[in-house]
Amino acid sequence: MSSGEKISGMSVTSRRSLLSSSSSAVLSMIALSTVVAYPDAALAGIDPSALKSLRVEGDASGVATRLKQIEAAKSGGMATDVDKPWEDLPSGVLFREYKEGRGDAVVEPGSKVGVEMTIRCKSFATANEPGGVKYFSTKDDTEFNELAFTVGSGEVPPGLEEGMMGMRRGGIRRVELPSTMVFAARNAGQLPLPSEKNKDGKRRFENLFKTDATLLFEVLVTRVK
Repeated sequence: MSSGEKISGMSVTSRRSLLSSSSSAVLSMIALSTVVAYPDAALAGIDPSALKSLRVEGDASGVATRLKQIEAAKSGGMATDVDKPWEDLPSGVLFREYKEGRGDAVVEPGSKVGVEMTIRCKSFATANEPGGVKYFSTKDDTEFNELAFTVGSGEVPPGLEEGMMGMRRGGIRRVELPSTMVFAARNAGQLPLPSEKNKDGKRRFENLFKTDATLLFEVLVTRVK
């Protein structure tokens, strides 16, 4: 190898080393500036050494795990995803929990509750909406995307309240009411109704009672006291 080739080889190696060192330095400065400028956002009250023992599967470096734990701390322990089977109550009501809420207050008789809700006609299931097409949602049919009621007051179907018992703020459940309960709730004026502008919802609601009237309530508790 000629002296020129050796010099050229050393030059390439030097350049690579310099680029690698520069990149590491830049990343270190960014990380340091984040911690210094926003200590709460960076650590969120969590001991970083404790996070190293909490792993996410496939996260060899631990970075995804730490970010997940920091985000959970920043949210103050918000609702947690759960994977529970459907529960069949003696009354015929079924419910399944998808998120556990938080806070001391739980849905119980006398509770004042606010919810976001979608109601689906189970007998009108489609490929895109296997749980049934919706006839009502707080997003489309209420002014503030919320339905508020007092548990036990008769404002909503008793079976819905039964399926919501024990929920906390931020919790999500699906509650299924059998056809007989839905007919009774309609006769008692307890079913939320689609707004005047929701033509499809009004048509589906009318057709519901010509067949199996089983309804699926998708409920997110926004407040409870």
